[in-house]
Amino acid sequence: LNFKSFRSAGSVLAGIELMHMIRKGQFAIDGADAMSFADQFSALAGIVRPV
Repeated sequence: LNFKSFRSAGSVLAGIELMHMIRKGQFAIDGADAMSFADQFSALAGIVRPV
């Protein structure tokens, strides 16, 4: 992965770590059982998804 800046590399690595945490179940979100993987990622990352 050829990153242009250290900041972008850090953001990508943080996202990868977050996905692994979701997969391992190392987080607590109310209603996470009814959420898809993408919705869980968005909720933890603070991303607002369109309905």
